[in-house]
Amino acid sequence: MNHFRFYTKQDVLNLTHIRRFETKLGERIQIVSNVAELEKSLQTSTAKMVLLGVPEDIGVKANLGVGGTDSAWLSFLQSFLNIQSNDFLDGSEILLLGAFDFSDMAGLIDRNAYDKEEQVQAYRHAVNTIDDEVEQLIHLITQNRKLPIVIGGGHNNSYPCIKGAAKGWHKAGVIPLAQINAINLDAHPDFRPMEGRHSGNGFTYAEEDGYLEKYCVIGIHENYIPQNVWVDMVNNPFVDLITYEDIFLHEKRNFIQAVAHATGFTDDTLCGIELDLDCIQGTLSSASSPSGITALHARQYLNFATIDSKPAYLHICEGATELSDGRRDASTGKLISYLVSDFVKALNQCLPKKA
Repeated sequence: MNHFRFYTKQDVLNLTHIRRFETKLGERIQIVSNVAELEKSLQTSTAKMVLLGVPEDIGVKANLGVGGTDSAWLSFLQSFLNIQSNDFLDGSEILLLGAFDFSDMAGLIDRNAYDKEEQVQAYRHAVNTIDDEVEQLIHLITQNRKLPIVIGGGHNNSYPCIKGAAKGWHKAGVIPLAQINAINLDAHPDFRPMEGRHSGNGFTYAEEDGYLEKYCVIGIHENYIPQNVWVDMVNNPFVDLITYEDIFLHEKRNFIQAVAHATGFTDDTLCGIELDLDCIQGTLSSASSPSGITALHARQYLNFATIDSKPAYLHICEGATELSDGRRDASTGKLISYLVSDFVKALNQCLPKKA
């Protein structure tokens, strides 16, 4: 993990606005006690969840998308650490590990690529390095029976999340095989062909490599499903999907029924919970859309899916506060903060209560 930076307590407090008579999450959240003995620190921590960032846009650029998904992490963290610590969410159940920084690789590619095609191939090669480092950390977290909360970054990181969690939870003795399921709230299936790693084919690679058993995606926009991907998905008995149009235009089922279908389809083992922010109407992302679900739908999805499944990890991705084409929206970080807090609260309902 050459590109990972562990946070100190001072790093956390620098982002926390201390106020008299109040307690913020930044004052309660845990950090690693001894980086030199990371595994021991994870084992001895009372936290049930481990929060980390993968702020990169290499995978998005490798998919010919608009860069900027590296900008949401810090904005999210500033918002999240300043949530009130109270009976609804204490904060001590979370260990804040730190974040990756792959900017050196991105800078090297941008400086040395001769043309667009060479640049894209270089980005796709770099995603392999990101895969390896993210997978290694997720593996370590899960083998010590902690649940990762991963804030991206591009959706390319679904692959190392799935692979690392499958291997880690298997090593921990929680699942018999190094294989998990995944549900995904997304405007796109991210099941593109294996043409080199990028943000559009993380689930394809995870299934091909044997770490993903079942996959269900909710809210895909019919206008953005390539025909070859559609054929691959509908002919695969281990893949299911529900389009945005079937929920909101044709009203074949309502939104919660769609989520319940996904959790039922994937309920036979641990399940990664994925949320791509480009599915939320008006949210700044590499594939922003004027048509989509609301923030309330996204919050309902995380609450219901967490309670009604056996979560292996949470991965929220593709959001941005500033895109490379100049578009900005400072509220994206606060939106992610709401989503993470909803997940933690829902998970707390499922965990054994303290004596």
